[in-house]
Amino acid sequence: MLLSPFDIPGRFFRGNLHTHSNVTDGALSPEEVCRRYKAEGYDFISLTDHFVGRWNYPIVDTLPFRDAAFTTLLGAELHSGAQENGELWHLLAVGLPADFAPSHSPDFHPVEGQESGPEIAARAREAGAFVAIAHPQWSGLTMDDARSIEAAHAVEIYNHGSHMLSDRGTGMPQLELLLSEGRDLTLIATDDAHFKGPDAFGGWVMVKAEENSPEQLLAALKAGQFYSTQGPEIHGIWLEGDTLRVSCSSARAVIVQGIGNASEVAQGSSMTQASIPLGRLAQSPWLRVSVIDPAEKRAWSNPFWPGKL
Repeated sequence: MLLSPFDIPGRFFRGNLHTHSNVTDGALSPEEVCRRYKAEGYDFISLTDHFVGRWNYPIVDTLPFRDAAFTTLLGAELHSGAQENGELWHLLAVGLPADFAPSHSPDFHPVEGQESGPEIAARAREAGAFVAIAHPQWSGLTMDDARSIEAAHAVEIYNHGSHMLSDRGTGMPQLELLLSEGRDLTLIATDDAHFKGPDAFGGWVMVKAEENSPEQLLAALKAGQFYSTQGPEIHGIWLEGDTLRVSCSSARAVIVQGIGNASEVAQGSSMTQASIPLGRLAQSPWLRVSVIDPAEKRAWSNPFWPGKL
């Protein structure tokens, strides 16, 4: 059985879902941010500037920078309410309507009378956005924090800016524990680029859709029809009885992970195909795949649930 998103019509479009401009704390104008991503071969981005009062709650109008080869999804990084460590929440909302109502978030600190993180996440999802928990490691997110965002579609498991500038770029532990508690979530890799350091073009999503349009891309994101990568490509994943078969770009390892510490690996030189017996992974409620190339760059499939296929 060929698994989603490899089994649906369309092609893969490369996109970044977390980026900032000089409308808030980035270094470049929205136009220049879009120009650079297009020049680097991206098909789309979401410019997610900080939705706080200091900058008048911007949802940046990127429509003028769309063309036949490049598109944008309106979005913002939402901030409201305190995490358990007292820090303000950071939540991605991609596909927000331009008139999304401001929160009571004057700056980067919690204040009395503002929405909680779970409340603003739910409001964004109800407004039609794809919602993701941003940079869990960088934020110091606890598991109780992560559990509270019931409106999340995804967890940011690789944040290139956080990785390069603070060595705190992962969210995989929180994601896997939530999966093991039964949460149906996807995973995203992003840049969180501000263009003030080496924080761009390091992690992205490959979204399967028939057209590079905001509507189709957003629907595909919500449906989990994508994978995430730092460069390696995943061409197909097949579940064949108790074996998982993976087709990919040149890799030194293909790993299947499941609940707890369960994993199986195929290792080799310049592998483009791997057939991996699941072993005890056959009992895991969820599985995911990592492809690692010789330069230690990774691609990650979304989790899938064999019992639901």
